[in-house]
Amino acid sequence: MQYKNYLVFDYGASNGRASVVRFDGKKFDMEVTHRFENRPVSAAGTLYWDILSLFAELKQGLLESCKKYKDIESMALDTWGADFGFIDKNGKLISNPVHYRDQQREKDSKKLFEKISAERLFSLAGSMVSPIFDLFHLYSLKINRWPEFEHGKVFLTIPDILNYFLTGQTFNEWTRITTSIMYNQVEKKWEDEIFDTAGLPMDRFAPIIKPGQTIGKITDAVCRELDIGTLDVIAPVTHDTPSAVAGIPVGNGQNWAFISLGTWAILGKETKTPFISKEVMNLGFSNEGGAQDSNLLVKNITGLWIIQQCRAKWIKDKGADISWDKIVELSAAAPEFASFIDADHPVFAQPAVDMPQAVRDNCMGKKPQDIGAVARCVYEGLALKFKHDVASLEKITGKKLDLLHMIGGGIQNRMLCQWTADATGIPVIAGPTETTSVGNFLMQLMASGEIGSLSEGRLISKQSSEVDHYKPKDLDKWDQAYQDYLNKTGGN
Repeated sequence: MQYKNYLVFDYGASNGRASVVRFDGKKFDMEVTHRFENRPVSAAGTLYWDILSLFAELKQGLLESCKKYKDIESMALDTWGADFGFIDKNGKLISNPVHYRDQQREKDSKKLFEKISAERLFSLAGSMVSPIFDLFHLYSLKINRWPEFEHGKVFLTIPDILNYFLTGQTFNEWTRITTSIMYNQVEKKWEDEIFDTAGLPMDRFAPIIKPGQTIGKITDAVCRELDIGTLDVIAPVTHDTPSAVAGIPVGNGQNWAFISLGTWAILGKETKTPFISKEVMNLGFSNEGGAQDSNLLVKNITGLWIIQQCRAKWIKDKGADISWDKIVELSAAAPEFASFIDADHPVFAQPAVDMPQAVRDNCMGKKPQDIGAVARCVYEGLALKFKHDVASLEKITGKKLDLLHMIGGGIQNRMLCQWTADATGIPVIAGPTETTSVGNFLMQLMASGEIGSLSEGRLISKQSSEVDHYKPKDLDKWDQAYQDYLNKTGGN
């Protein structure tokens, strides 16, 4: 059987991997060829991304992949949805990009909000108004007169920096730009009012390129260093969340939404146009660009971060590992609906020395003491939060959902997938875990002309993927628990 090989790089906020996708024209399989850590570095009071280390890992992934697979058609990379750097007049990166959890932009955001309100920003950009995104960091660089703002000539987001190192070409990919809070998603252009109000220059931004377009070829210098042949570098959906949505193996004809379940849980729906109103903002939803000019109406929820922080504390206290399977087993055996948390309470979004105690301090009902009770409180809290936010999503769109598609590493918790179906009363399909890489690959197929639409690509994903189905059950019990949850959490 004749295969075509495509190389995918997926950078997460804590780790990344290179994978080769083998495609026979109808189905594909995927092999991870290189894994690596993504460790931010704190230096002189600032938290940076180690961009040179990340590029070194990209080159290592190229080397390992090309060594094993001699014929690779193209490559593409995706990353998380925040942060940027500047190229100077000589084509050099001025500084390591600053991490979105660095505190300086949070402090300086208050000064920007004195000039323009969050409500006005949302009405203009439609994207999530948070200091972690580009507008606030760019404004912070300006008012503190950082060298990259003073001398930077070309603004590039994280994936676009890596593509620049590879190809020498400067572009900003569209889906990533839509999270910047500087781009008008209705008029599809940089928003003049935001730039003027913040006093930011508009002439430093590289041309915007759409997913499925070719950026260029790997430079001769990189090819000589690695002793490989050149490859076409494609712009996929470079923001990992919409890349994951692009890879979902869903067919036409159903009104579906998705939950990407990981450290963050992202609930959303693919729509034709942005939803921008005060109600949308107040309900915690926002918009970002997706594949083939689609819009994603999304809500970010503090997800498995809570239980991840709990596990870290339990391991420290015990001086020994405790597996995720064991935590799920203990939570299944604990009393049901004994206490409730609002997963989106701000205390749960921050690093905690003792997250189990934070759960006890901020829960309503009987205080959970042991591992199983705490874990059950967290997992039930997430399922009930999903029910709450699904209702908000249906209210905004005016349509009842037929299906929830769950993706991401968190779907390995089959109990939580079932509880999500039970709580929402909506059938759940879970899988595959690597939809971000699948979406990246599908955009490479579009660039090569192998497919002509995302619908064709999703059919290929469906034919190639193993998924699990969860039918809702115990609906009365979960509805009663939800009413108790609303009463005790104040309806949040």
